[in-house]
Amino acid sequence: MTMAPGTHNPMSAVPPPPQQQPPTPPGNREPEPKPRRRIVEMTGVAVLAAVLASGGTYAALHTGGGASVAPQNASSQALQQGGSTSPTVIQGDAVAPDWAAVAKAVSPSVVSITVVLQNGEAQGSGVIIDGRGHVLTNNHVVAGATGGSISVSLSNGRTYSASIVGTDPSTDLAVVKIQGAPDDLTPITLGDSSKVSVGDPVMAIGNPLGLSGTVTTGIVSALDRPVTTQASEQEGSPFGNQTTADTVVTNAIQTSAAINPGNSGGALVNAKGELIGINSAIAQLGGGGPFSSGQSGNIGIGFAIPVNEAKTIATQLIAKGHADHAFLGVSARDAVVTDGPAKRAGAEVVQVVPDTPAAKGGLKQGDVIIMVDNERIESSTALVAQIREMQAGQQAKLTVVRNGQRQAITVTLAVKPTSSNS
Repeated sequence: MTMAPGTHNPMSAVPPPPQQQPPTPPGNREPEPKPRRRIVEMTGVAVLAAVLASGGTYAALHTGGGASVAPQNASSQALQQGGSTSPTVIQGDAVAPDWAAVAKAVSPSVVSITVVLQNGEAQGSGVIIDGRGHVLTNNHVVAGATGGSISVSLSNGRTYSASIVGTDPSTDLAVVKIQGAPDDLTPITLGDSSKVSVGDPVMAIGNPLGLSGTVTTGIVSALDRPVTTQASEQEGSPFGNQTTADTVVTNAIQTSAAINPGNSGGALVNAKGELIGINSAIAQLGGGGPFSSGQSGNIGIGFAIPVNEAKTIATQLIAKGHADHAFLGVSARDAVVTDGPAKRAGAEVVQVVPDTPAAKGGLKQGDVIIMVDNERIESSTALVAQIREMQAGQQAKLTVVRNGQRQAITVTLAVKPTSSNS
């Protein structure tokens, strides 16, 4: 995957105000979300690549019943200590959200990041997650920074130096801390990515091509999309400043909201203004490189790291400077297996590492894993993405096809050792 290319400035249209409706009381929020559905892995026409930090050479509206704001939800409080609290937007019309109200509520929580490299500059985005000055962003935004060369600009124009607290290349996440952070920071409200549904309206906020505070809107196009990105090996390249070939595999939220170089590390929020993902990648047409087929910008297929995963990683990075990951203990390859009267794709176990959760749980070479905790697994990449989304110590129920028959195997995931995929 390559970082998001793009040369234009996408601007989202504001939908016309719907007919007047009575305000929705706070107790009558949206109905319970539909169960998440596994979406098949994208193949064929698109080349996936991590959204780049843009290189240094690139340089309340009334709707329906209206929108109001409510205090930050309780689930966000663990990370968001100190400072003011980001409001939650209560929409008067769920069909036509008041995006002006959302942008006003969320913009103070999104920052622009500038990084000095050995041979230039790169720009990206970040999200304030607590009142102490911690900012969550992509690892590829800050990985090539030289000492003391990161600056963070708030939405009100104030700029501060920042230092790296911790990075996690395998999830492409990092936390930096604003030096001398003011006491009026506005941490974003953290949502729950497990409650996101396909078709939900969303807004992306970030710093594409150096255009800070840019907002674009769209919908959630798919969930649990296995996305593999390859970090750029060319330091200071216009498509990213990460200097190692770390492979990132994400069980991503796919969105139609336009994101471009510089959106990396920025916020994907729902109509309430709650953070549901960290924008990190886009798809591009063609397979010859980031500019193949003349495509250099957003084509309506972007990807975000789900907030539940990002929150887990950020908490660990703040606490100890690194993150532990779940580990199953197998190597796998793509396969198609007969499952009853039909065939289906899955991840065939090629090797089971001794004394690992897979070995202790009874997985065998030749087993084809088709589900993890009722989430469909249709490739070896999907297996890696699903395991990386989970936590060490967590139990996982694997559905495998062995000798033409389904079997259920329960494993307790361990802490991933270095240089292991799943």
